[in-house]
Amino acid sequence: MDGQPTTSKARVRPERLVSHVVVVEDESTVRDVLRFHLQRAGLRVSSFESASAALPALEAADALVLDWMLPGESGLSFLRRLRSDADFKRLPVLMLTARAAETERVEGLESGADDYLTKPFSAAELVARVRALLRRSAPDTPQVLTNGPLMIDLGAAEARVRGQRLSLTRREFDLLAFFANNIGRVYGRTELLNKVWGADFLGGERTVDQHVTQLRARLGEDPSSPRFLETVRGKGYRMRAWQGGSTS
Repeated sequence: MDGQPTTSKARVRPERLVSHVVVVEDESTVRDVLRFHLQRAGLRVSSFESASAALPALEAADALVLDWMLPGESGLSFLRRLRSDADFKRLPVLMLTARAAETERVEGLESGADDYLTKPFSAAELVARVRALLRRSAPDTPQVLTNGPLMIDLGAAEARVRGQRLSLTRREFDLLAFFANNIGRVYGRTELLNKVWGADFLGGERTVDQHVTQLRARLGEDPSSPRFLETVRGKGYRMRAWQGGSTS
């Protein structure tokens, strides 16, 4: 969607388990507050100050939090363009704005917003509304993933090997769950950064290597012959389907 809506490329719905929320808000302090509370709620967040900057990230988004008054194209105009594009007709959109008049709320909803929240806002209410949008739009996803002795409970955000709970950071859990939901598929470092860390993450590809190394240690893997997380030379990483045997 560059200037005019297009349907030439289907919107990507990546193979991930952590919902990705795109925030478009021009005030940096408000943007930081939104990012903080949504991330604390376990969501992956990409934030931008303008509609044009956010557009590339929307192809892999699960929901959009959109301000009305933005530099350049307004949020309302951008929303109308999104809804005229077949790829974005069903993207859940929460409009977050200081425009509180009844006529403005009606205009926002009739232009395609799924929900409308006015500023100042409660962070708890905002998170609850975003979660509600995600629930209504989410495909059926299994809440527990297994691969041999590895069990990942998405609802509880915990992983176990042979019943023993693993001590994981949130990002380690997200990465492990992502691999477990895509067993056998190879992902390069850049692709993993985009899908697990987010398009606006500023760290380098070594971040992926470090997290894979940490996960292998948590899983009790032999680095020279890992049974779960395999390095595919020149391509990236993948989770292997369990072949039997014991873990360390």
